[in-house]
Amino acid sequence: MDENQLTEQVIGAAMEVHRALGSGILECTCELCLCRELSLRQIAFERRKPIPVEYKSVLLDCGYRADLVIDNRVLIELKAVETLLPIYDAQLITYLKLGGWNVGLIINFSVQLLKQGVRRRVLNFEEGIVL
Repeated sequence: MDENQLTEQVIGAAMEVHRALGSGILECTCELCLCRELSLRQIAFERRKPIPVEYKSVLLDCGYRADLVIDNRVLIELKAVETLLPIYDAQLITYLKLGGWNVGLIINFSVQLLKQGVRRRVLNFEEGIVL
């Protein structure tokens, strides 16, 4: 399964959680329920994965943690906020760079329709030029 298929699977699982619980639930509840749904779908993930910072050839544990990492290839940051602010995109991009992942999702459960709360970011994406 490639990263696109993984993100589709994760979004589907998140939609199931959102459909069952609705909006207005805490982020920690969203995380636990999404983990349960991923397990039921047999999608490999790690929860609260440490993201070390390398500074001048030394790895430092600065306390950064990825909410979920799917199959060690897709980073998931979960939110339960009224509005997705630009700082959340910056956080996701920084985590992608630090962790060496190329694809990440921000999933905000505090929306009426979950598709309105999903953002996908890709690092190192090269678009072909059509002449």
